[in-house]
Amino acid sequence: KQFPQADPERIGMWGHSLGGFLTLRAMVISPDIKAGVIWAGVVGSYEDLFTRWRRGSGPTPTPVTSGTRSWRFRWTEEYGSYDANPDFWNSLSANSYLADLSGPIQLHHGTADRDVPLEFSEILYQQLQEAGQVGELYSYQDDDHNLSQQFSAAMFRTIQFYDRYLKGE
Repeated sequence: KQFPQADPERIGMWGHSLGGFLTLRAMVISPDIKAGVIWAGVVGSYEDLFTRWRRGSGPTPTPVTSGTRSWRFRWTEEYGSYDANPDFWNSLSANSYLADLSGPIQLHHGTADRDVPLEFSEILYQQLQEAGQVGELYSYQDDDHNLSQQFSAAMFRTIQFYDRYLKGE
């Protein structure tokens, strides 16, 4: 907001992977972000992060629930499992606060992403609709986590989205 060439009334945020997690969280916290684009985002609820995701495991992950390096293990030890303490875990999840979203979100995800499940973007898109929020979802057949095969198409859609929601074009 303080950058002299920026218009503080037209701030957009873009995030890829874990940056998508941060973009979603920022948009439910700050009214300053007017539009967000998320590519292959870690946008699942904590329930999904616990049960449907382990990086690099493909479309049907096997969750890691033990081991000193696993955040799931450490946090479960301290706060209980999702099943044992859903109120706590839901209170941390940006997905629980979509009514507070500061603007529209555009989602992009490759169907062959082996790092973050496409299902996360699909579920978030459905949750956006249920919350009465503006959202768009694009999936890219056989594309990977970085959208390497359809990068130009994804970037073109991203720019059009920002033009529409930040510039009013």
